[in-house]
Amino acid sequence: MAESRCAPTDEALIAYKRELQAVLDRRPSGMRQRLAEALGKHRSFVTQISNPLYPTPIPARHLQTIFEICHFSAEERQRFLHAYYRAHPRHRQMAVEGEGFRHLTLRVPDLGSSRLNRQFDQTIRDFIHRLSGLFAAK
Repeated sequence: MAESRCAPTDEALIAYKRELQAVLDRRPSGMRQRLAEALGKHRSFVTQISNPLYPTPIPARHLQTIFEICHFSAEERQRFLHAYYRAHPRHRQMAVEGEGFRHLTLRVPDLGSSRLNRQFDQTIRDFIHRLSGLFAAK
């Protein structure tokens, strides 16, 4: 039977997963589902990347979305990135905030409902995230 848990030598991986898990635990219920939707993944993926017992690493391309959706404070972000860089030193440049990104401001319609506006905004974020993933894969 294959072992799905981290080996004790994966301390850096465990450390950043603990940081993410702690942030998620301090956020309102539904945050894991929101994060899963923003990443275009199932909720089980969020469980795997946030639980120190699972060896699934967090892909660097998801970091900015995680920081944005989970509203990491500067201190939480610093602790997380310190552990992340220890676990994945070659991803350090990919994870630097703003590197390779630019801001674009859009004027969009007000749909008259905060729920509909949130859904609309999330759809735009999902689209940009997926479109960016296509270019990053090249």
